[in-house]
Amino acid sequence: QVHIVESGGGLVQPGGSLRLSCAASGSIFRVYTMGWYRQAPGKQRELVALILDSGSTNYADSVKGRFTISRDNAKNTVYLQMNSLKPEDTAVYYCNAAVVTVLPSRGNYWGQGTQVTVSS
Repeated sequence: QVHIVESGGGLVQPGGSLRLSCAASGSIFRVYTMGWYRQAPGKQRELVALILDSGSTNYADSVKGRFTISRDNAKNTVYLQMNSLKPEDTAVYYCNAAVVTVLPSRGNYWGQGTQVTVSS
């Protein structure tokens, strides 16, 4: 079984910063792509940023230059540093991990989400 746990959300003023963390644990053999998605009220879930196990990254145009995704492969953890936050960044942020377990089996696993609210 695989568990994905996010942390670091909260309330921040426009222009402020937050750092999200996401740790994958359980019967893991290897974690491949890890990513952050977000879903605002009344909108579909959208990709924010992805990072491969090689370190290659991909960002949504709306966050380029403001957000940075990174990972610690030894800890199966991914981070999202969010700077210059805007009210339109307000959403529930979800972590996703592509995992091969020790069984072995492959799967995409989601965390429970963490709320980010940008407001004055």
